[in-house]
Amino acid sequence: MKYPPTIKDLKKNLRLEALGRRDALSTEYRIEASMRIADAGVASLVVDPGTNVSGFWPIRSEVDLRPLLFHLREKGARLLLPVIIDKQTIIFRELVRGAPMVATGFGTAGPPEDALVLDPSFMLVPLAAFDERGHRIGYGAGYYDRAIARLQEIGVNPRLIGVAFDCQQVEIVPDEPHDVPLEAILTESGLRSFG
Repeated sequence: MKYPPTIKDLKKNLRLEALGRRDALSTEYRIEASMRIADAGVASLVVDPGTNVSGFWPIRSEVDLRPLLFHLREKGARLLLPVIIDKQTIIFRELVRGAPMVATGFGTAGPPEDALVLDPSFMLVPLAAFDERGHRIGYGAGYYDRAIARLQEIGVNPRLIGVAFDCQQVEIVPDEPHDVPLEAILTESGLRSFG
């Protein structure tokens, strides 16, 4: 007897399919699309000076968010990058000009241990897949879900903007009660708000 797939199985399959499409993009396309994403972010994201903005350094075939991050820093944002502490936890360290980058887990790089740890109020979120309702599928480890829940527990409700390529959109993400939808998604087609 075959059982119907679980939500975990459905998410895993959607994740693999979306990441397969992303991996299949040519390097040239990813570079060009990342620049369009940065331009769209510059044109549409308003961040007050002093706002703690978390982003991410690109790994594998992810969007290269660095041009947008550097623009936000020039506008006064404090940039933060995620750092994996253990199998359950990420924290966000401040990225300051001239500081060295170190390995921070999951193939990522970020600020060293002596960097300030801050809570983001504006998060540019990496993801594997998203749908038109603003639900996302991460990479499967749950780091961002737990980080967002921790922030909400201390009264911080960060703005959540997903960042991805258009090809990562799926028809529907099976969502669960603990899932927090994105406010918007930023792709090479521009910024799309949800809700």
